[in-house]
Amino acid sequence: MPEIVNPATGKIIKERAWDTSEVVERKLNAAAQAFTHWRELSFEQRGAHLKAVARQLREDKVLHSSLMTEEMGKPVKEADGEVEKTAWAAEHYAEHAQTYLAPQTIESDATRSWVQYLPLGTVLGILPWNSPYWLAARVFAPALMAGNTVIIKHDSHVPGCADAIEEAFRKAGVPEGVLQTLVVDNDTAGALIRDPRTAAVSFTGSTGGGKQVAALAAGEIKPAVLELGGSDPAVILADADLDQAVDTVALSRFICAGQSCIAAKRILVEESVYPEVVEKFRKRLEGMKVGDPTQPDTDIGPMARADLRDQLHRQVEDSIKAGARCLLGGEIPNKPGSFYPVTLLTDVPRDAAAFTEETFGPVAALTPVKDADDAIAVANATQYGLAAAVWTTAERGEALAPRFEAGQVAINGIVKTDPRLPSGGIKKSGYGRELGMLGIHEFVNAQQVWLGPKRG
Repeated sequence: MPEIVNPATGKIIKERAWDTSEVVERKLNAAAQAFTHWRELSFEQRGAHLKAVARQLREDKVLHSSLMTEEMGKPVKEADGEVEKTAWAAEHYAEHAQTYLAPQTIESDATRSWVQYLPLGTVLGILPWNSPYWLAARVFAPALMAGNTVIIKHDSHVPGCADAIEEAFRKAGVPEGVLQTLVVDNDTAGALIRDPRTAAVSFTGSTGGGKQVAALAAGEIKPAVLELGGSDPAVILADADLDQAVDTVALSRFICAGQSCIAAKRILVEESVYPEVVEKFRKRLEGMKVGDPTQPDTDIGPMARADLRDQLHRQVEDSIKAGARCLLGGEIPNKPGSFYPVTLLTDVPRDAAAFTEETFGPVAALTPVKDADDAIAVANATQYGLAAAVWTTAERGEALAPRFEAGQVAINGIVKTDPRLPSGGIKKSGYGRELGMLGIHEFVNAQQVWLGPKRG
């Protein structure tokens, strides 16, 4: 039985038993049965249900926000925003799914030939703890509007969030079985992937976990989308607006206490402006408030678990031993909870842990680069390829973007996920796309139809 610890206090706040095999079986059957009628609803009818869910989430925002804050330490102002973003995703797909999935006419020797997009069945979403609502929405909003049913297997550290998501659908009047959540162990998650009632899998998490999910899904010949780890570069060139670059990259690095796959993790600065940028970062980070995540003026709460904090601290210490300078933070505070200070590492060697591993916490790692060509080479020298950012002139940024080995590139802006735009990685950051038109096309049958007679 998993024990749920409040990361701000280090105290056990609840226990949540694993869902039993009987519960798992009931929910799999319910999803399969619901699919038979959910797929027959019109886009307008399905959209009305998703809009009702959005309204329900907003109505109960305080509840949902407080669950995130309690279970994984997200500051309340970020948690409130996550609930709003989740509702937005539901509304976006409610309004745009029909256009995204409109049949496509293709000329051939048929009297008429086209591709139409049909649902597959039940989509299984396997999710981590860091954005419990938003990551769920990235699965359920497009999958449900395409006519699939969804089961979310959530991380065991956020069971309250998982249960509350399902309850929001129930309160919104969505038919039983359309969206359900489970809290189960990894072995049961593997059985869910293999179960014939599961049609497809979406996984967000570590690269190691993604390898296991990919192997299981491939073994069952089931489609999968994997959104895995990242060591995202943010390049600041000398011709950038340095103040705007520092403010935005700092925000990107420290959202969710730095516990985000698409956070800026390796900050590469052109050497001619490197000292100036380092000083701007130091001043910017000194103003960030670490503290009680329930308080509206807190910028950074605790890390989600003590073991994650300890792993981050090991990476910081190893990087300092390798030659990095620590200008801020870098020491575990003597206080309850899994807090870690805002930490600024500069002159980070390119082979140090802070650059070669994914740092999942409130640590900014800076190093100088000679020029744009050097920056691109360093940016791409990683096993990951999730996202990248570059700060320069707009024209130069457009020319540099294709050279980044990453699934998305932000030019003079923050790397983020948006219901309107596809998101996903390459290399060991995964494959497939979430969100946007591409995201809803991941879990459909692109059925080609040929209508005779054959034309002469």
